[in-house]
Amino acid sequence: MDFARTEEQRAIVEAVAAVVARFDEAYWLERERTATYPKEFHAAVAEAGWLGIAMPEEVGGAGLGILETALVMATITDSPGAMAAASAIHLNIFGPHAISVFGTEKQKKTLLPPIITGEVTCCFGVTEPDAGLETGNITTRAEKIEGGWRISGRKIWTSSAQSADRVVLLARTTPKEDCARSTDGLTLFFADMDRDKVEARVIPKMGRAAVESNMLFIDGLEVPDERRIGAVDAGFKCLLHSLNPERILVAAEALGIGRQALSRASDYAKERVVFGRPIGQNQAIQHPLAKCWVALEAAELLTLRAAWLYDQGEECGAAANAAKYFAAEAGFEAAEQAVLTLGGMGYAQEYHVERLLREAWIPRLAPVTAQLMLCYIAEKVLGQPRSY
Repeated sequence: MDFARTEEQRAIVEAVAAVVARFDEAYWLERERTATYPKEFHAAVAEAGWLGIAMPEEVGGAGLGILETALVMATITDSPGAMAAASAIHLNIFGPHAISVFGTEKQKKTLLPPIITGEVTCCFGVTEPDAGLETGNITTRAEKIEGGWRISGRKIWTSSAQSADRVVLLARTTPKEDCARSTDGLTLFFADMDRDKVEARVIPKMGRAAVESNMLFIDGLEVPDERRIGAVDAGFKCLLHSLNPERILVAAEALGIGRQALSRASDYAKERVVFGRPIGQNQAIQHPLAKCWVALEAAELLTLRAAWLYDQGEECGAAANAAKYFAAEAGFEAAEQAVLTLGGMGYAQEYHVERLLREAWIPRLAPVTAQLMLCYIAEKVLGQPRSY
């Protein structure tokens, strides 16, 4: 096994780090305090070409794999921007993945280039208030009209909907009662965010204020046939192809947050003097930080292995779930330990670790909970009976 990064991968990490370094702690603290979208950061990442890292070369992307994309996302969250920075570009990298895989050649050539350049931003409309993780229970309905579809319904936890130009939208095209499985009869669309037909209401939340989350109210949104992605009633299949890459990218983001938190805590422990000695000289401080380092190293191996499996076309469901589960826990524990290491100052905004702790909750909760990932592993790997 070769664990060394290639020259290309090292160059990618260095180039991305140079971009994120232009946005310091003050920038991100201001975005958080004012709940202002980091449009300058999004523009800088687009200008550098990283929004298209996993998109086809023939439409202006880099044509690289999920492994390289994971390195990008981990580098971004291992910076003062943390999850806010990742969330500002995550959906524009991951969201259009279904177009790259299932879109027609015309769709790829017309829809992807504006996303790569940053001219168009998109959001993701799948989850619904009364469905949650039961995707087969969504009720947003798309009815056929001449030349296209008319969509009505509700979506929840849609990030960046206040400013997004397009939305990747999953809707029911065949009634659930007429389907063999609940996840049949769903179709994926890439719709314009027509503000006369789509109302986005911000959801107040505990962290990542810079990138808002929204409830969408959709009433009669018309989508032309050429914006349907994949076959009619095959939307869940299209979505499934994106689930493992998303789990891997979220794992990478959790890894980056954990490493940043650990670095801040370690620096503080070396500089903070109590009773005539740096607190890092005490094993009660050293050992928890060392354990966090070990866990983050293991999380990186799981994440990169899952990404490699996906890029090789191998079965990676268990690996992707394991990586997301373990990295989310490791990242959260590192952020929590950072706050504890700083003590009272860990609670102060100026030291930033309290923000990292709040944002480290996100990979533990989204896009799927830890419990469901454990259920998947128990069933698919250990052969236990389905529990849900």
